[in-house]
Amino acid sequence: MSRNALPESNKTSTLRKSRSRLLAGVFTLALAGGAVGAFVVPEAVTPAFAQITTNQPTNTFSFADIVEKVSPAVVSVKVKKDEPEEMASNDDEPGAQNVPPQIERFMRRFGFGPGGQGGPGRGPGPQGHGRVVGQGSGFFISGDGYVVTNNHVVDGASEVDVTTTDGKSYTAKVIGTDPRTDVALLKVDGKDNFPWVKLAGAPPRVGDWVVAVGNPFGLGGTVTAGIVSARGRDIGSGPYDDFIQIDAPINRGNSGGPTFGLNGEVIGVNTAIVSPSGGNVGIAFAIPSETVSEVVDALKNGGTVARGYVGVQIQPVSEDVAEALGLKEAQGALIAQVQPGTPGEKAGLKAGDVVTAIDGKDIKDSREMSREIAKLKPGTSVKLSVLRDGKPITVAVNLEQLPTDVASNDQKGADEEKADRSAPRLGLSLAPAKGVAGAGEQGVVVTEVDPNGPAAERGIKAGDVILDVGGKPVSSPADVRAGLADARKDNRKAVLMRVKSEQVTRFVAISLGKQNG
Repeated sequence: MSRNALPESNKTSTLRKSRSRLLAGVFTLALAGGAVGAFVVPEAVTPAFAQITTNQPTNTFSFADIVEKVSPAVVSVKVKKDEPEEMASNDDEPGAQNVPPQIERFMRRFGFGPGGQGGPGRGPGPQGHGRVVGQGSGFFISGDGYVVTNNHVVDGASEVDVTTTDGKSYTAKVIGTDPRTDVALLKVDGKDNFPWVKLAGAPPRVGDWVVAVGNPFGLGGTVTAGIVSARGRDIGSGPYDDFIQIDAPINRGNSGGPTFGLNGEVIGVNTAIVSPSGGNVGIAFAIPSETVSEVVDALKNGGTVARGYVGVQIQPVSEDVAEALGLKEAQGALIAQVQPGTPGEKAGLKAGDVVTAIDGKDIKDSREMSREIAKLKPGTSVKLSVLRDGKPITVAVNLEQLPTDVASNDQKGADEEKADRSAPRLGLSLAPAKGVAGAGEQGVVVTEVDPNGPAAERGIKAGDVILDVGGKPVSSPADVRAGLADARKDNRKAVLMRVKSEQVTRFVAISLGKQNG
């Protein structure tokens, strides 16, 4: 008998063991994938596992049917830009694009990178100019050639081409863009039978399976899968942040591409990732389909998005702010400043007002207020439920068009707000603003800040102007001290100071647990 041969009985025993191991492996895989196959549960399995079944045939769960259905509607987007020669010399490193500093610290936009890798490259262009080539993703939302992608993919483009999964290329024109939500709408003319996909009308649940299709690193038609990790994420990119977080692998070049639910509808448009290196680490963000649908409809009808505008700077109501205002809970949007000549001023809104609801719908925080107002059309009249000096009032506001030069002032104050966790001396040197050149006529200017003091921790810096303390205007250091003393007499644990920093006005809560000065 050969050394490699086995007796028939041993062969049977070995095959049985191998088959047992294989079946055990299949059973484990089904559980790891969410137990997506219907299977017979051994008696040893707990009743909780026994309840996890689906209508799928045994061991046949796959994304292949979904991918086959939706992939033809997904396109690669190639963008060409002309830039001055000095800008196009040796500046093709990933992240060299113009990204706001607050986003650069946390996010890596992945629509652009080195040439040939799903991002911008440099090529010859007209004399004195360089040709920037970028690649992203997109998808058809109608048979007549409308394509959705990211604003940051096509921003500044001189030429835009889309390539379908069958390798055909088409020239596309930019119908409109919306930088505030990072959505862009393109149009390919000449055909009316492009394969297209539908934007989902309902949000996904956390834990739902999702499939992302796109053009990472220039590799078109790439498919990845994962789950919805979270909803309502605020990544600091703008006042309307409301992202879906997914863990499907997303990389540079996936920007503008769709993420699908298991029914084949688009639940979000991939737009950003968290990545120290520029590659996937399992945290990606997509614009919700409800937001995309609203923006696309507006871009189709006029090329721009018309948003309601109140004209106030707002910030969240922190625990300290709530305590200082005597509120029962830290909820709502605190108005830090009302811009002159705006709908808010005309309606009678004041700094210190807390907006708690819009047309009867409760407002959780300042970002929710920004999003809800932005959804409304200019000319709409809304009723704001407001707490003023602890008393509820209703203020009717006629919304106007959001000015194009408004740079998200609603959220600047919120971004600068610092948590107050202690109550030592403030560590401030103060002087009347009237006596300091350039400080204005109102308030008390901060001339020096102890870097180790609590005022510095709260974001107060030299040059800031304290406008009022505890709701009372101040014009001297003595007024500031008197405001703090009055708050202590009223047994308040904290007091609000309204502070102007450059062009932003915000409220800062100061704890009164100890002597301040």
